[in-house]
Amino acid sequence: MTLTFAGTVDLGRFTLDATFDCAPGETIALVGPNGSGKSTALNTLAGLLKLDSGSITVDDTTLDGRHEWLSPDRRHLGMVFQDMLLFPHLSALDNVAYGPRRRGVPVAEARATAADLLATFGIAELANAKPRSLSGGQAQRVALARALACAPRLLLLDEPLSALDAETRLQVRCELHRYLDKSGGYAFLVAHDVVDVLVLADRVVVLEHGRVAQISTPLELERHPR
Repeated sequence: MTLTFAGTVDLGRFTLDATFDCAPGETIALVGPNGSGKSTALNTLAGLLKLDSGSITVDDTTLDGRHEWLSPDRRHLGMVFQDMLLFPHLSALDNVAYGPRRRGVPVAEARATAADLLATFGIAELANAKPRSLSGGQAQRVALARALACAPRLLLLDEPLSALDAETRLQVRCELHRYLDKSGGYAFLVAHDVVDVLVLADRVVVLEHGRVAQISTPLELERHPR
């Protein structure tokens, strides 16, 4: 079962026209200059934008196509946005537990999962903190934990480590690598840091001006960029 993105998104002054795929358990990094279409591709995979032509399919299931479209809540996805978008009225723990609770997991079990993830990312002591009291790096780790809490089939990460200092980034990158290595889902990562790409991605899709310029492994891209 392969997830295939093959379509266009017309935003008026900018059009994304791209084709790429992702196998189960694979992590695809989307890289390119600002305005190349990386976040547009993520938002379309999430169902926050609709294709104008083409389709997004997972084997025989169409996520987005001419006559079919699955809403974000039916795509079993986890997403980290650049601006985090934590629920301001919920504690860090309840932000992370939100996904499992929405899928019917009992409160105690969902909160235990959330507590484990907060501990994994080194912020267990912030379980009762509200988002407004968190630093940018702390909020980013809560957002990452929230995205992973429901073991999503489709994981979308838009610069998930950008707000972290060097030491914390190393720790969180290692934990995220462990998660991705065990995951059987489809993961897409937008990143500007070459180390994040080299460590986390299996393949890289290079976007320029809304078009695919190259698809290769991270090492091939480093050695032979087009």
